[in-house]
Amino acid sequence: MSPILILMTIFIFLFGIVIGSFLNVCIYRIPKGEDIVKTSSHCMSCGYQLRWYDLIPLFSYIFLRGKCRKCGVKLSMQYPIVEALNGILYVLIFYVTDFTVDSFIFCLMTSALLVLAVIDFRTYEIPWGINLLLFVLGVVRCMSDKENLMDHLIGFVAVSGVLLLIYIFSKGAAIGGGDIKLMAATGLLLNWKLIIFAFILGCVIGSVIHLIRMKFFHAGRMLAMGPYLSAGIFIAALWGDTLIDGYLNLLGI
Repeated sequence: MSPILILMTIFIFLFGIVIGSFLNVCIYRIPKGEDIVKTSSHCMSCGYQLRWYDLIPLFSYIFLRGKCRKCGVKLSMQYPIVEALNGILYVLIFYVTDFTVDSFIFCLMTSALLVLAVIDFRTYEIPWGINLLLFVLGVVRCMSDKENLMDHLIGFVAVSGVLLLIYIFSKGAAIGGGDIKLMAATGLLLNWKLIIFAFILGCVIGSVIHLIRMKFFHAGRMLAMGPYLSAGIFIAALWGDTLIDGYLNLLGI
């Protein structure tokens, strides 16, 4: 690996963990309806207003040994996990997409999905603002991929349209409205082929993981689909075409 590539990798990772720090703010404040920009960061236990040296992504948590500087209460492992994961995924995205316009779009998409996944897992609700951001990214992707515009437009309704019918006939008992909006926005961002693959993959991942949680961790039957759909969308965005083509080749199609 060349020195320039190493430096770029470090820069992308550092940028990713900085964004990851902001994602933690969104995860905690959005469900509470709190401002995510103007309100100063503070300890959830004692209210201590964090200084700049308390807010260095990942490193501050390590230096403070996962505790509040003022009251010593143990901080959630979510902070370093989200920051590190966002940085790692950014690096992965840039390498897989070969530093194109899609690299930036998919990075923003991934951060939005990360916030959505954690909030939905905790509250069983998907914030409308996150779906709106994904929709805007979908519009941007359509503009940058005009030769495949129809595929993106079909993707907008390919899965979400079916889910909407299920929602109507079940009167909201079988699927949540946030999941429908999620698949519409990301269907526009990807395309009809990839969003169908993402949905199937998300359902499989969700079924397997939730069965394990029910068996060993006594989880209830109700599950939040957002995290699993997000995983399917991320995988489809980066490797969907390759996986689909490989599967079709195995079938001789």
